[in-house]
Amino acid sequence: MIDQGIIGNFLGSEAMARIQPFEEHSVEYEKWFVDNKFVYQSEIMAIRGHLPKKGRGLEIGVGSGRFAVPLGIAEGLEPSPKMAEVARQRGISVTEGVAEDLPFADSEFDFLLMVTTICFVDDLDLSFKEAYRVLKETGVLVIGFIDRESPVGKIYNKFKEHSVFYRMATFYSVDEVLASLEKAGFRRFSFSQTVFNELKKITAPEPTREGYGEGSFVAIKAEK
Repeated sequence: MIDQGIIGNFLGSEAMARIQPFEEHSVEYEKWFVDNKFVYQSEIMAIRGHLPKKGRGLEIGVGSGRFAVPLGIAEGLEPSPKMAEVARQRGISVTEGVAEDLPFADSEFDFLLMVTTICFVDDLDLSFKEAYRVLKETGVLVIGFIDRESPVGKIYNKFKEHSVFYRMATFYSVDEVLASLEKAGFRRFSFSQTVFNELKKITAPEPTREGYGEGSFVAIKAEK
């Protein structure tokens, strides 16, 4: 595990503040997936339809591996040493680093995944630019996130100061994400959405529908 002082020098103070909740509250982070298992399953299903069936993939912001493992992604990038260690215990090969400065060569990956990661990056444009760089010519980037304009997004944004994890998060609308993706060079997009009810009312996996604007969780497939 990398020493906190070293990782702090690498990330900078703002990024360190963003990962600190994941360092200090890993138990609460894991508990969310248990308490909201049907929301979690719904998000996985919405993402799975966009991922290529083969090729080398990487999850940027892999966290504890909660998405990479069921989606069959063997590699991850993670700035939080504690989260990275949990992901390794789940069988993920984790590189510690940040989305804005990917420690990989050009054109290394067939596909990339980012789930809620965009909420915690310091520079969204640079993160997508780096993703574009490390993708192969026919590669794809799949993003899963809570739409700021959705019912759940509005609640999260309104009360984020009361949340351990979302206090320093930046929530985006679909249009803002698309604009940043296009700026990075991505062109062809596919959309799916899920989580159509309040989280506490979801007692079974929610359906996945094409498009966006109704579901609170949106998955975007962006082609290079």
